[in-house]
Amino acid sequence: MMALDPNAAAAVPGVPLDHDGPVFREPWEAQAFAMAVALHARGLFTWTEWAASLAAEIKRAQAAGDADTGETYYRHWLATLENLIADKGVATADTLHRYRNAWDHAADRTPHGMPIELTPEDFSHPK
Repeated sequence: MMALDPNAAAAVPGVPLDHDGPVFREPWEAQAFAMAVALHARGLFTWTEWAASLAAEIKRAQAAGDADTGETYYRHWLATLENLIADKGVATADTLHRYRNAWDHAADRTPHGMPIELTPEDFSHPK
């Protein structure tokens, strides 16, 4: 398990933690977390910027009816990651949407417990 930067822990309140570090309900949550940590390490954003963006995303979700029970925390984390990637010009919102749809298609055809692999065909199924 990767160690959470103490600066990140202070700047990004709400990260579910136990004595060993971050806690995830599902593998995709850990992957979204790791992507954010890696992009921060590469200088795409500061933890202060991340925390402000995450807080804004959570407020938007709450205004739209999210009960904020903690079960959707990493959905907000992923949405924040996608928004920052688009805002910083790393990828367009359209590209992110295209990959999200391809991933959904690949996941739908993958037997439970097997690794999901994207193929060119996955990108030809618009949603």
